[in-house]
Amino acid sequence: MKKIDPETPKRWKEDPSNWKLWGMVYYNPEDPRIFPPKPIEWMGWTINFANPKSVIAFIVLLIVALLPVWFIH
Repeated sequence: MKKIDPETPKRWKEDPSNWKLWGMVYYNPEDPRIFPPKPIEWMGWTINFANPKSVIAFIVLLIVALLPVWFIH
């Protein structure tokens, strides 16, 4: 992973072109982070849907969260 300037993530987060669907989906192919912070940081993190590792991590977390539902039902 290449070194990122400390100001770059802030610029990415504030750039409206990186936020799709009325600011609900973060999509930035330049951003290597798997879980970047949401625009309002106290709200947690989001998924960078332009990063394949991020999408895989999201799918794995979703499956793990749904496993108990499948086994209880």
